[in-house]
Amino acid sequence: MPWLYFSLKPRHRAWAEAWQQEVQARFMALETIQIAEGCFVAPEARLFAELGRTLVIGPGSSIAADTFLHGPAVLGRGVSINARASLDGGAGGIHIGDGTRIATGAALYAFNHGLAPDRPIREQPVTSRGIRVGADVWIGANAGITDGVTVGDHAVVGMGAVVTRDVPAWAIVAGVPARVVGDRREKR
Repeated sequence: MPWLYFSLKPRHRAWAEAWQQEVQARFMALETIQIAEGCFVAPEARLFAELGRTLVIGPGSSIAADTFLHGPAVLGRGVSINARASLDGGAGGIHIGDGTRIATGAALYAFNHGLAPDRPIREQPVTSRGIRVGADVWIGANAGITDGVTVGDHAVVGMGAVVTRDVPAWAIVAGVPARVVGDRREKR
């Protein structure tokens, strides 16, 4: 639970920061991962970033236990990815803006398989355009975002929504497939 780390009292902060340095150093030694200052990464997270698929985690970001994160991906400042979220950058990559929150079980996949009837699924070509998520976005629990989608700044993706088209800034989207159901500026 990353939020507990960020709310530690000073007497606990010293050992927790040393522990996080060890955890983060282990990830960075194994993969092409860059972790900025002030981050929390659960030791149970699964981070993968082989050559050509670098993973960049911005300052003050947090990655909870059982998260699957495969580069290429760039997380901005203060990004939060909660437990059991699954993000795969494909070849096109995932870019997440500052302050964005991704809830438990969310799935962002920046690749897709072909569907040609003349060959089995396992032999279909893979395409990847990438996913862009703006700043100050909230992606609800178990929501899905497909390859090629851009989610505008300040948007909200409702729980369980499947986003297959771009989401305008400030929009609230919900449903399968997701559609605009409101504007965040109109909510009190």
